[in-house]
Amino acid sequence: MELFKTAVILAGGKSSRMGFDKQFLKINEKKLMDTLIEALTEEFREIILVTNKPEEYAKASYKIVSDEIKEMGPLGGLHIGLKESSSKYVYFLACDMPNINLAYIRFMKEQIKHIGIDACVTKRGDKIEPFHGFYSKDLVQVIEQQLRENKRSLFSLVSRVNTLYIEENTAREYSRDLSIFLNLNTTADLEQYIGGIK
Repeated sequence: MELFKTAVILAGGKSSRMGFDKQFLKINEKKLMDTLIEALTEEFREIILVTNKPEEYAKASYKIVSDEIKEMGPLGGLHIGLKESSSKYVYFLACDMPNINLAYIRFMKEQIKHIGIDACVTKRGDKIEPFHGFYSKDLVQVIEQQLRENKRSLFSLVSRVNTLYIEENTAREYSRDLSIFLNLNTTADLEQYIGGIK
């Protein structure tokens, strides 16, 4: 099995704060999803989209899956993404995170390719950034057990497995303002982001 073949985009959230489904976000008339996939194909040969609306992607050239264990939030998406992937380590991104940094992805790969870890995520102060991170396919059963216990937190998962944490100061070498972890949660976030790239 290849180490780093697969990237997964999670697009199953409720988008309640945005007012419309974030998986259909557009930036300057182009779907953000298309932009993300174009960027990720430079580094990964298998792209998987986890969505609660698979019918909207009937013509997609990438793999479309939906949560196997329903109503479990991002952890449910992590579960099916890992289960459907064909590489040992899988990169995960949320569909509302517009700032992919391929150099940081390559750096993370270098950190984990020779060691046996379950996850690699970035630490910001006392907080964890669960996305723009890697997770091992070996976690499928661990996640299933956690979901059976109705523990839906990604942070709970990361804290209970063998996780490599990238420190904030290291992440800032690649993204000075840590904008790689930006989520577009509201229309105000979206307007501010678009205003910043004009």
